[in-house]
Amino acid sequence: MKIESVPEQKTTIQVIERMVGLLDALAKYPDPVSLKELSKVSGLHPSTAHRILNDLVLTRFVDRIEPGTYRLGMRLLELGNVVKSRLSVREAALDFMRALHKKTQQTINLSVRQGDEIVYIDRAFSERSGMQVVRAIGGRGPLHLTSTGKLFLSVDEPKAIRAYATRTGLAGHNKNSITDLAKLERELSLVRSRGYARDNEELELGVRCMAAAIRDDSGKLVAGLSISAPADRLQDEWLEDLVNTANQISATLGYMPAPD
Repeated sequence: MKIESVPEQKTTIQVIERMVGLLDALAKYPDPVSLKELSKVSGLHPSTAHRILNDLVLTRFVDRIEPGTYRLGMRLLELGNVVKSRLSVREAALDFMRALHKKTQQTINLSVRQGDEIVYIDRAFSERSGMQVVRAIGGRGPLHLTSTGKLFLSVDEPKAIRAYATRTGLAGHNKNSITDLAKLERELSLVRSRGYARDNEELELGVRCMAAAIRDDSGKLVAGLSISAPADRLQDEWLEDLVNTANQISATLGYMPAPD
């Protein structure tokens, strides 16, 4: 059976292909490239190439050095660094996560921040944990309702925390959710003093979590390692193992804490 293509979809895909073609062409040159040369290499008409390049300049994927001359933009480096950090964190964390799961028999989560949410990028769990894994890899959660999210908020400036509260409205999921800015600020103060964070059934009733920070070689908080368990089963004795495991992952990434 013949399937007819949708014109709009075809046009959209064609634009993406042309955009990628121009980026690939720019990648071949160490120095800024002229529109004429890019048109020749990509096989695009100069007017088409110019139109797409203008859009890429606006989104910072391409820099216009002078009229008619282009090079790859810093946005690509920024995104590349994000991908690199996440991939390296996952690689560094996997064996440690498995060991912690084996010891606790509970779900171990690796999460990173993306805007006003955390994203679960890896997980070690088994059916024997007795808890349904609701948020799979790729799932998201609000910063103020998750243990790892609180870690990230705790390193923000007070002004940034207030701005987050304004943007999100501190929406809650249940009766335990923190929906008040003053209460959130007190909670974040506890996170800073303790060095770890908790979620006491604030995201999902019946599920509690605790999280510790993972830092890279520059000392930047790049991910959170957390244990999720049924509310009546989470044990404080796991906290030391959790923090030690997060520190081991950080050390693998090159982090060296300042001497006391």
